[in-house]
Amino acid sequence: MSLPVDADWYRHEQLDARTVLITEPRVHPVFSANMHLVLGRDKDLLIDSGMGVAPLKPFVDAQRPEPDKPLILLSTHTHVDHIGAAHEFAIRLVHPLEAAEMEAPSDYSLRSDAIPARFRALFEEAGYAPLWPLLIDAVPHKGYDPDAWRLQGADHTGKVNDGDVIDLGDWQAEVLHLPGHSPGQVGLFHHDSGTLFGADAIYDGPLIYDGPGMSIPDYAATLRRIAALPVTRVHGGHDPEFGKARLDEIVQEYLERWGV
Repeated sequence: MSLPVDADWYRHEQLDARTVLITEPRVHPVFSANMHLVLGRDKDLLIDSGMGVAPLKPFVDAQRPEPDKPLILLSTHTHVDHIGAAHEFAIRLVHPLEAAEMEAPSDYSLRSDAIPARFRALFEEAGYAPLWPLLIDAVPHKGYDPDAWRLQGADHTGKVNDGDVIDLGDWQAEVLHLPGHSPGQVGLFHHDSGTLFGADAIYDGPLIYDGPGMSIPDYAATLRRIAALPVTRVHGGHDPEFGKARLDEIVQEYLERWGV
């Protein structure tokens, strides 16, 4: 299959003075996860690392005013679209329930026919468009071989638990354990601004809740917890940011759908 070249593999958008959204727009929407770079006085933070189809760290460092400053990677959970480039970063944090999968992840390729039929059906039932033959519709450079891509393991350098604080010096956020979509999924809540980094617990698109390692009772408890927070702004694991009113609509929609 001949694919066009898109040398600008990653895109970025400045969301506010310290937050940068990074995306992989040439990846199928099911697997195109948001990455958020948060700039701090003493350290910077990257939340998730996408599919890693092309090297990510050089792009991230180009968005950092001080690229020599320590950079923390927080993997919210270990689905393929959130840990693809984790191995590129020196500081890697993850919840204990996700640590083993990050170190030795399930086998993955960019060919959609390698994905079990039950997973492909799960995505379509959730409301996503059918998968492309490849999970990408372009390549990052001439001569790139999609079949050479493999999800690489990366041992954690630290673990995070519910209630822990990520401290960048002039910015602190609380770690929230948000199971349901994945057993050890975490998000971050910045109390000072009311900003929630919700990972795949909540975003403004079809939520995935009925697959291996997923739990509707846990997911319902997570959504209720999120709804009770004094949230003003949500940065989800996919799709554009939104506010408290839309958060409440999403929570109500899924709780009603599940009958819980």
